[in-house]
Amino acid sequence: MGISTHILDTTKGKPASGVLVRLYRRAPSGSWNELSSMLTDQDGRCAHLLPDTEKLSEGEYRLDFDTAAYYSAQRVNGLYPAVQIPFYVRAGEAHFHIPLLLSPNGYTTYRGS
Repeated sequence: MGISTHILDTTKGKPASGVLVRLYRRAPSGSWNELSSMLTDQDGRCAHLLPDTEKLSEGEYRLDFDTAAYYSAQRVNGLYPAVQIPFYVRAGEAHFHIPLLLSPNGYTTYRGS
């Protein structure tokens, strides 16, 4: 099933569309390898971040959200130019949904379902 996300702009109470999201996986060497990148859709979602060529396997992953470009397009001064959410996938886990609740001066995340 893979990895998905969605972003809710809590200031507007609406999905944050057009946000660039990148998915990375940490290599054994410690470096981060980009697996995919895409823009959130009109509902603020990226439903399939893990490419079909990749298997969700045990390890450390990271989502990077380009919040600077999102707020710049709205002429809003956001505090955080980017949000990075690292997380672990453990053996036997099949799907991760990592939501982001976003405002110009803060953010919250959690493991969704």
